[in-house]
Amino acid sequence: MNEQKRSPLFIIILTVFIDMLGITIIIPVIPSLFFEGNTSFFEPSFPEDARSLLYGFLISCYPLMQFFGAPILGALSDRHGRKPVLQISIIGSVIGYLLFGYAIVIKNIYLLFFARLLPGFMGGNISVVKSAIADISDDASKAKNFGLVGAAFGIGFILGPAIGGVLADSSVVSWFDHSTPFWFTAILATINLLLIYFIFPETLKEKRNEKISIFSGIKNIATSFQTPNLRVIFVVVLLLALGFAFYTQFFSVLLLQKFDYTEKNIGFLYGWIGLWLALTQGLIVRRMSGKVAPEKILKYSIMAVGVGIFIILIPDNDRWFYLINPCIAIAYGLTSPNMTTVISNQASAAKQGEVLGIHQSMLALGAAIPPLFAGYLNTLDENYPLMAGSLFIISAALVFIFVFQRGRKKVSV
Repeated sequence: MNEQKRSPLFIIILTVFIDMLGITIIIPVIPSLFFEGNTSFFEPSFPEDARSLLYGFLISCYPLMQFFGAPILGALSDRHGRKPVLQISIIGSVIGYLLFGYAIVIKNIYLLFFARLLPGFMGGNISVVKSAIADISDDASKAKNFGLVGAAFGIGFILGPAIGGVLADSSVVSWFDHSTPFWFTAILATINLLLIYFIFPETLKEKRNEKISIFSGIKNIATSFQTPNLRVIFVVVLLLALGFAFYTQFFSVLLLQKFDYTEKNIGFLYGWIGLWLALTQGLIVRRMSGKVAPEKILKYSIMAVGVGIFIILIPDNDRWFYLINPCIAIAYGLTSPNMTTVISNQASAAKQGEVLGIHQSMLALGAAIPPLFAGYLNTLDENYPLMAGSLFIISAALVFIFVFQRGRKKVSV
């Protein structure tokens, strides 16, 4: 009996790990397609400012489609179950990764963009994963279980960029090139699909029949700002997502342009960051779960993320990155699962998929907007995208401390 109770969580974590490994394996690759001098997509005379803008648009494709996909997949999983929706979404991701690799081989920039749209929409399945976690968790174990999912993300973040950097490096193996990580990613996603089909148990206990629309993401954003118990916390989520996207999506560009990092070196540094993220969410969050209120942790952790990103702009020696980035990873590792817990606690058991779908839409919207502006900011100064990220996250911390927490105190009185 205990084995049955443990098995859904184990499979969910394993699924998240393989999925995240497939996603992060491309982190060192995409910047090199646009900014390396010998890139196969652009002639040497093609302006670097234009490359920066195109890079921003390409990065924006994935989260923009996730913005539309997350609430739809979340609602579908409330209607039909978590398992079938996860299977369909991963099939779409496999097709997208194969098309992306093929676009690199034939040097087709239009197919490259299209190939990011499909897995982006299907990447909204993270709302389904979080709903499955909520299905099998009680109030006492929710933060701990979300922390375990975060640890799986972190471990995938450790291995993915490092593997991607190696697989894209022809000096490691002569036939490795920029397309190789995407073939490997498609294989991983296929393994993920088979594990879900054969092992993953359905976790949804009560199905709901809600109206589903392609505009659900837009409607849900409006709903979130109209609902009193969701409005302020989702403002915090949006500001945090905006700021963290500037950091994650353009830190690799800074490494490439300012410090002449290779794909392999970028992968190893991101792997180091992921190690601390995994340790935080797998060990520290678990120990703190049930002992320290999520709201109390967020009061300090969000501000620490924003300040850490600002500090990373100061050193001229890249060795400092191996000291500063773990601090950011620890702070964000504390923030993410506790923020999800606070949001999940605002919803009834029957509406977990819907509310966590809204949450994922907010995260996706926050990730989709920065590249559109960061590409331009990067043409002005490579430090500006991270500077903007720091300001957004510090603003999120201030809203959380002075609006959300004070509002809860007034309600409790």
